[in-house]
Amino acid sequence: MKHNDGKLVTQMDKSRIVPIAIIFVVLFGVSFYMGVIFCSEKDRLVSIISQKSLESPKESSISPLQIKSVNFPECSIDYQDFTPCTDPRRWRKYGSYRLALLQRHCPPPSERKECLVPPPDGYKPPIRWPKSRDECWYRNVPYDWINKQKSNQHWLKKEGEKFIFPGGGTMFPNGVGKYVDLMQDLIPEMKNGTIRTAIDTGCGVASWGGDLLDRGILTVSLAPRDNHQAQVQFALERGIPAILGVLSTNRLPFPSNSFDIAHCSRCLIRWTEFGGVHLLEIHRILRPGGFWVLSGPPINYQRRWRGWNSTIEEQRSDYEKLQELLTSLCFKLYNKKGDIAVWQKSQDNNCYNKLAKDAYPPKCDGSLEPDSAWYTPLRPCIVVPDPKFKKLGLTSISKWPERLHITPERISMVHRGSASAFKHDDSKWKKRVEHYKKLIPDLGTDKIRNVMDMNTVYGGFAAALINDPIWVMNVVSSYAPNTLPVVYDRGLIGTFHDWCEAFSTYPRTYDLLHLVGLFTEESHRCEMKHVLLEMDRILRPNGYAIIRESSYYADAITTIGRGMRWECRKEDTEQGGDKEKILICQKKLWYSSNKASR
Repeated sequence: MKHNDGKLVTQMDKSRIVPIAIIFVVLFGVSFYMGVIFCSEKDRLVSIISQKSLESPKESSISPLQIKSVNFPECSIDYQDFTPCTDPRRWRKYGSYRLALLQRHCPPPSERKECLVPPPDGYKPPIRWPKSRDECWYRNVPYDWINKQKSNQHWLKKEGEKFIFPGGGTMFPNGVGKYVDLMQDLIPEMKNGTIRTAIDTGCGVASWGGDLLDRGILTVSLAPRDNHQAQVQFALERGIPAILGVLSTNRLPFPSNSFDIAHCSRCLIRWTEFGGVHLLEIHRILRPGGFWVLSGPPINYQRRWRGWNSTIEEQRSDYEKLQELLTSLCFKLYNKKGDIAVWQKSQDNNCYNKLAKDAYPPKCDGSLEPDSAWYTPLRPCIVVPDPKFKKLGLTSISKWPERLHITPERISMVHRGSASAFKHDDSKWKKRVEHYKKLIPDLGTDKIRNVMDMNTVYGGFAAALINDPIWVMNVVSSYAPNTLPVVYDRGLIGTFHDWCEAFSTYPRTYDLLHLVGLFTEESHRCEMKHVLLEMDRILRPNGYAIIRESSYYADAITTIGRGMRWECRKEDTEQGGDKEKILICQKKLWYSSNKASR
C-alpha cells in the first residue's frame, strides 16, 4: 500500500498482524467507552460529553481556563439603541420587497462590535412592576416620533419626565380594557384558562399583551424595528413580554402548534398577498382549535372604508379574498362583532384530509420539519398537525394553570424524554430556584421583572418562578434538541435562537439572565467574549446574571465580566462540590464618556 507521500510500504509479517489487531480492537473498545470516538452528530454529542463532565464524580485533572484581562471600550452614544441583527445602518444593503430589510441580518465577524453599549444620558432604573405597565421614564426610551404620531390614538403621551400609557390603540382608542372585554364576549375560552399563550403581530407598545396578563394569558408581542421607533423597547420597558420580529420571507422563530390565539389589530400585514404565506405561518404556529383575531382593514369595511384611503369595492374584494384563503386553510369564522372578527383553526385533521390534491395552497410534504424555524424560508403550503398527538388541540390540552405541571404529550419527540424525566426536571428546578433566591434576595420581588432563561430544556426554571411577579423568555438553541414545543405546551413562552448571534431585542431590556452550561455546550462554536458582550447589551444596569457553569470556565467568565464592569462572585450550587459553580454577576450603572463613533 502507499504512504501519504506516495511511497510504497512493505507488507508486515503475518505473525505480527494478529497481536497488533487484537491491541487495536482493545484500544478501539476502550476509546469508545471513554467517549473519545463520536458519532456523526457532533454538536449534540459535544453537549452530552460536556454534560457528563459536569456530572462526573471524579475530580478533573484539567486546570481552569485562564485568559488575559481586558477592559472593553465604550461604544459611542449613538449606539445606545444598537440592535446588531436589525440595524438600520445596514438596511441599505437589503431590498424593501416583502420588508426583507426588517428581517434578521447579522453583521459578519469582521464587523462585529466589541464595545459596551451605553445607556442614554439621564437613564434611570426602570419603574417597578406593576406601575411600569402604565408609565416609564422618558430618558430611558427617548423617542419623540412615536409620541407625536400616535398620541391622538392614545398609544402613549409624554408628561414631564415620563411617558404615560393610557392603554389606547389604533383600533381601541377608548382603551384596551373595553376592547379585550368585547373580545372575551366573542371568545369565552379566554375566560376559563383554555387560552393561555398568545402572539400579537404588529403589537404597537404591547397594550393588548399587557392587559391580558391580568387575565391569565401570556403574550409574545411581536414587532419589527421600523419607523415606529422602538415599539418592542417600549413594551419591555413596561415589563411586558416582547421580541423583535416581522412576517417577511422567513418563518417566525417559534415551533408549530404552540399559540392558543393570534392577534392582529390593524397590523397592516398583507395577508392575502405572496401566495398567502403570512397567514400560512399564523396557521403553522397556532394550536389546533386555536383562534385568529383580526381588527382593522378589511373588517367592518362597510363603516370604516372612508378612513382607510380606499374604496368600498376594494375593501369588499379584500375581505372576500381573505375569507376564501382562510377557508382553504380549514379556518372557520367563529364570531364577529363591530371591528373584530374571529376565525378558528380546524380542531382535527378531517378538513385537511378532504382537500383536493390540486388545491391551493397544497399540504406540505415531509421535506421540511414543521418546527424548523431558524432562518427557515416561508413556503406556500399547509403544515398539517401530526395526527399521532391526541392532546395537542385547544379542546384537549389541559387548561391553565393545570397544564404547567402536566407532562406534555410532545415530550416524546425529545431524545430520552419521558414523564419521569419531566417530573424530575420540575422537582430539580424548584430546589435550584430556592437556592438562587438565597443568593439573590431581589429574585422574587418587584426589583426583577423581565427574565430570560438562555438555554432552557423544559422551562423548569420559569415554572419554578410562576408565582413571582416576573415573566420568563425561554430560549432553546437552534443547535440543541427541540424542546420548545414542550415549553409552550406547559403554558410558557419562548423562542429559538443561536447564541453565536445577537438576540432579537433592544439594549437594557432584561433584569436577569440565567444560563446553565451554555459555554460548555457552545464554546466549540461561539466565542465566549461575544456571548458575554451580548449579555451585557441586553442586561439592564444593576441587572443580574446567574451563570451556572463548569468550574473550568468560571474564572475566565469572571475575568471577562470584570472587563465589562460587572461584579461577579463565585458560589456553590445547592449540592455543593467543585465540578460546577454558580457565578452571580451584577452589571453596574455607568454613563457614556465617549461621543465619537466606534
